[in-house]
Amino acid sequence: MIGNVSDFFKNIPVNSKFLYSALYSYTNDDIISLLEGIGVKTKQERGGRIFPVSDNANDVADGLCGVLKSKKVRIINDEVIHGIPSKKRILQSGDIVSIDLGAKIGGYNGDNAATFACGEISEEAKRLMDTTRESLYEAIKMAVPGGKLGDVASAVQTYCESRGYSVVREYTGHGIGKELHEDPSVPNYGTAGRGVRLLPGMTIAIEPMITLGKRQIFMERDGWTVRTRDRKNAAHFEHTIAVGKNGADILSSFEYVEEVLRKKGY
Repeated sequence: MIGNVSDFFKNIPVNSKFLYSALYSYTNDDIISLLEGIGVKTKQERGGRIFPVSDNANDVADGLCGVLKSKKVRIINDEVIHGIPSKKRILQSGDIVSIDLGAKIGGYNGDNAATFACGEISEEAKRLMDTTRESLYEAIKMAVPGGKLGDVASAVQTYCESRGYSVVREYTGHGIGKELHEDPSVPNYGTAGRGVRLLPGMTIAIEPMITLGKRQIFMERDGWTVRTRDRKNAAHFEHTIAVGKNGADILSSFEYVEEVLRKKGY
């Protein structure tokens, strides 16, 4: 997206709180209560998906991507993206869980993702999560006016591969604005100094998807879930950012996650 981002900024605070407070509200009732608490009326589909129906939140990507319900999650361990929730899948201590959510509020989309630890996880898994999150911020540093998209892509690749991790190439970040997925594609690999020139007002979603083992992936028979081929863990973090006059402005926030965790006693 290229243009004036003032309207985007105005909608982000509600967007981020809506998305990320939902992450640790484990039941559908909790999520409905949260949404209605900020003035968003909801309807619930058979199967558990929740959709806002009021003017200030008129759409949610995949209905909160198949909302969380007690121990009902999206992406676990070796799943990279697009996990399907199931009552049969019970979280165990040591699992890592990735959640990717999007919302459209006031005509503009927000898109964010994070990977969480379930109970006590291995040092290996923790390092993977830390490296993936850190690479996101390394990439954000490169989103400056006059820079190239390859600078952003190369930052993720260099940071992760130099530490022994692999970068998924089949799925990428993207432009974002009035549509959830817009041009340009924002890969997590590439050559610095090449690609689309970054201009003030551009809004993009940067989302490293990093694996503990090799980068090869495959799609399950369900036609949706993507896993690592060697079945080693993957992590995923994402922010929506705007290219400002002096650098990147991060439009999404993980602060609400921490707020809800504190309230839940974690």
